[in-house]
Amino acid sequence: MNKINYNLEMEKILKNIDLNNKPTLLLHSCCGPCSSAVIERVAPFFKLQILYYNPNIDTYEEYMKRAKEQIKLIGKLGLEDEVKVQIIDYEKDEFLKAVKGYEDKGEGSERCVSCFNLRLTKTAMLAKEGNFDYFTTTLSVSPYKDSQILNKLGGYLGEIYGVDYLYSDFKKRNGYQRSIELSNKFNMYRQCYCGCEFSEREREEKCQEEFGRL
Repeated sequence: MNKINYNLEMEKILKNIDLNNKPTLLLHSCCGPCSSAVIERVAPFFKLQILYYNPNIDTYEEYMKRAKEQIKLIGKLGLEDEVKVQIIDYEKDEFLKAVKGYEDKGEGSERCVSCFNLRLTKTAMLAKEGNFDYFTTTLSVSPYKDSQILNKLGGYLGEIYGVDYLYSDFKKRNGYQRSIELSNKFNMYRQCYCGCEFSEREREEKCQEEFGRL
């Protein structure tokens, strides 16, 4: 099956936007660092609101640390008067229910798809409630996240909730590298795992394997 170039799909949408009458976009953000390049890319075209909803994160302390970095980023970008950040209460139990039975699956497995679905469903629901024109997620900026799965899921949820999903693949056009550059520029806290206790455990196991080879 041929893969769809979702970056081109987004560019088609952006090309037809009336900049004098910008549509609204609810952007789910996985974290401040990853969202940096995404916000830079879409802010010129939309009236933007950030949704921070990531119940996959392993502890409340980590959740709030990343939430504060999200707010910090908006200030560093000089958008605090234009872009609202909505922080959703920490709901780890919702994540654990969503991935039940998939805990031992690896990165990129059904566990991740269930996690994507949980976060995108919440985003679609809130986009509907808030009368947004579009919703999307920063998740595709990561080279470890499958943009084909994310966009198919987002499109499906958009049809269910009646809000257009902004098809995208933010890792394209050097998006991931740009997020690293901006994170370094603004001295942001940048974690090296997605946030869930299972991915952290996998990271630790890989480190132990590497150490064992020395």
